[in-house]
Amino acid sequence: MSSTPASGDAARTRILVATAEPLGPQLAGPAIRAWQIASALSGEHDVRLVTTGRCSAESPHFEARQLAGEADARGLEAWCDVLLFQGNVLEQLPFLYATDKVVVVDLYAPFHLEQLEQTRAQPADDRRRRLENAVAEADRQCLRGDFLLCASDKQRDFWLGHLAALGRLNALTYDADSTLRSLVDVVPFGIPPEPPPPGAPVLKGVVDGIGPDDKVVLWGGGVYNWFDPLTLIRAVDQLRARRADVRLFFLGMRHPHPQVPEMRMSRAARALSDELGLTGTVVHFHEDWVRYDERGAYLLEADVGVSTHLDHVETAFSFRTRMLDYLWAGLPMVCTRGDVFADLVEAHGLGLTVDPGDVDGLAAALERLLSDDALATRCRAGVRALAPDYSWDRVLAPLLAFCRAPKRAPDLADDATRRRLAHGPVRPYAHRSRLRRELDIAAEHLRDGGVRQLARKAVSRVVHVTGRGQPPAPSG
Repeated sequence: MSSTPASGDAARTRILVATAEPLGPQLAGPAIRAWQIASALSGEHDVRLVTTGRCSAESPHFEARQLAGEADARGLEAWCDVLLFQGNVLEQLPFLYATDKVVVVDLYAPFHLEQLEQTRAQPADDRRRRLENAVAEADRQCLRGDFLLCASDKQRDFWLGHLAALGRLNALTYDADSTLRSLVDVVPFGIPPEPPPPGAPVLKGVVDGIGPDDKVVLWGGGVYNWFDPLTLIRAVDQLRARRADVRLFFLGMRHPHPQVPEMRMSRAARALSDELGLTGTVVHFHEDWVRYDERGAYLLEADVGVSTHLDHVETAFSFRTRMLDYLWAGLPMVCTRGDVFADLVEAHGLGLTVDPGDVDGLAAALERLLSDDALATRCRAGVRALAPDYSWDRVLAPLLAFCRAPKRAPDLADDATRRRLAHGPVRPYAHRSRLRRELDIAAEHLRDGGVRQLARKAVSRVVHVTGRGQPPAPSG
């Protein structure tokens, strides 16, 4: 490990935070998390946040920029004492697998489970290759991490099973810490310590079809294949017969990452809304991703925050970041049972839960929260009481503690054990040349959205790769 920081106090550790997500005014969940991690760590250490995508964001507390290629990445690897990464950074920069620096892996989103749903409509060979690569990436991250982060105790059990299968639950890691918290610990998604400030109206009386006194049900994030907006749209269609003032607003339809295509569930939601005659009157789709520093205004105007999902394995191990935004804004919630956050909603009185696919139950739950002021008030009180537990400074405590005394995992510090692990049950990547990757991405856009989506995404892809034509940096 490097012993002398390049700048600042000699005791400060040099930490490189790496993500594949774009960093700009519009931030998806992983990018928000990477930004908040870099912000928290910069209070005690010298931090650089880099992305393999585009970057137009700036911070007075740490450097944030786009990687300029492998040589740049190698220089940053030489500079840092601790490398923290998320997503498929290791796949994009495979030399990092051999680094002798302390490596922290952020596993808060089990991406290989997401791929099971995301690739369902793809041709069989493409789907097999994508799934094999996702599992291979999960293997490598688990094999190389000195310290791993996940979002819940249930996720931790899942990752402990994965680590056990790879041989990471061994005598060295167990004898060093029989709880194994020093190998994998829980760091949920967080929220700012202060609630969003009130601002000018953005929904009621502003969006065509939403009146000043209407009741807004907010879908506070993207529409992905593992969610279930269809049951929600049918429930709202049923509810409007009893409450003419109900409105459903989808906060973000176009993901800020150019490689994330419009998903089949997003298209299905639009088609169902059109079929029921709801689009633009009862159901509203916000086409662009709301700026990170503006999302609070939408949350504050909503009456209920909603999250509905399908009944499958991704749900069981998920941790919905949009639910944290509802916490942040003090918003009562209605959600589908089956994930960790539904358990929190029930345990702390944050709102109401329903079974997956239950249209009648969902319509009734929404009606109760929109009509019963006493219930809504109790739920808001429960939300406000729980929110401080998820402030970023609290949830990041295990990571902050680790970075004050970073060290290699005992099995990875042992040469013989490390060599045995390196030759363990690691799946090879299903090979794709760079040209093949680009062609696969283009084919997916063409299949999902036709020529218009392919053309739009091609422009976004050029921006993503070259860093040109970037949007202005976020404020604050």
